[in-house]
Amino acid sequence: MKTESSEGRFVPDLLRIGVPIALQNLISASVNMLATVMVGQLGSSALAAVGLGNQIYFLLLIFLFGVSTGGGVFTAQYWGKRDIAGIRRTLGLSLLVGFCVAALFTIAALVFPAGLIGIYSRDSEVIAIGSRYLRIVALSYLPMAMSFVLGLAMRSVEKVSLPLVATAISLALNLGLSWLLIFGGLGLAPMGVVGAAWATVAARIVEALILFVVSYARRYPTAASFRELVDWGGVWVARFWIVALPVMLNEVTWSLGITTYNVVFARAGTGAVAAYSVISTVGNLAMVLFFGTSNAAAVMIGKKIGEGDRESAFVYARRFAVMAPLLGILVGAVLLPLGFVLPMAFRLESSVLAEASLMLLVLAATVPFKAFNLHLVVGICRAGGDTRFGMLYDLGGVWGLGVPLAALGAFVWGLPAWGIFLMTSSDEVGKSFFGVWRLLSRKWINDVTG
Repeated sequence: MKTESSEGRFVPDLLRIGVPIALQNLISASVNMLATVMVGQLGSSALAAVGLGNQIYFLLLIFLFGVSTGGGVFTAQYWGKRDIAGIRRTLGLSLLVGFCVAALFTIAALVFPAGLIGIYSRDSEVIAIGSRYLRIVALSYLPMAMSFVLGLAMRSVEKVSLPLVATAISLALNLGLSWLLIFGGLGLAPMGVVGAAWATVAARIVEALILFVVSYARRYPTAASFRELVDWGGVWVARFWIVALPVMLNEVTWSLGITTYNVVFARAGTGAVAAYSVISTVGNLAMVLFFGTSNAAAVMIGKKIGEGDRESAFVYARRFAVMAPLLGILVGAVLLPLGFVLPMAFRLESSVLAEASLMLLVLAATVPFKAFNLHLVVGICRAGGDTRFGMLYDLGGVWGLGVPLAALGAFVWGLPAWGIFLMTSSDEVGKSFFGVWRLLSRKWINDVTG
């Protein structure tokens, strides 16, 4: 039965949890956009090289997101039960998996940088620049794994301020060092994209240290001893993987689809991938609000399920499902005038800027659908342990619609870059109807900790 206290807590909890997460993502996306603007001053080849080099980072980030949110299904429900031991063993297993994957990515980027960049581009200049960037930025992968997994666990237990502060400090450092190292200053020679890479490494190390030291100093629920982190039983580990593995497969295979989009754009030309890099950065900025509210949905709904209040969990989910696309319409309207700003922000060829401006229109039109789908998968289905449906939902959209249409648009129909981007966005619209059906069915509500 829905309690009156639950009814009155929705907006305060949304603001308390969602706003710091949204601010954290806003800071991150804003700094990333400014860094993209800085690199864009070096020309299309440099921008394309860094954009493609960051695809390796993107793949790792998506895997870490899968590990963390897979564990977050348990953490939020354990938090509803106030089961601190369960929270800590979940964190320990998530950290172990995250570190192992980050180590593999680091080794691959250090040993085979040219081969990895060559997957996306045949431009020798782009490969040479991207390889230098990737070999350095790979040193940030392990500290990033720690900060990402630990930060998301803190969000799941409603400790959202520290991740926000750590990210703000880290990215302010990243921005300052990027400006200093890319263009030179204070007696340092300009380092170009290599400077951008070293700035990222320093920032990621600082962020990980802040999260680790402060969380233990304040004795957060995530401040576990080594024994608590590895207190796993065989039955519990099996249950963890049943729920978490679909999330990881979802994120990894979905990210491979997004990476395939980059391959398609790269094969369409350096100008196309440069335009796509610009719009990807703008798109990340546009979605920061929804990253905050979808993560808040996961915590709030998961906590209600852990408390045994299934009716409030459904009511919360329905509210998020209505709120997200309505906010998406507003965000899309705000994006429209940005087409006039792109020529002032990026020193790129007029043809590249023209394509980016048309991509912006497509992005504005699809934001409401992207917002709904993000909340359904990350916020609602994962909160209820319905991770298998979430996986099929995302993969069906990307691989069943987006990738085939993008390939047809680029290689058969010969569409311009903005037309290819329209094809890649088609999955967000097509799959949303299935999402509404799943929400109303209530089949997504499951207690995975019982």
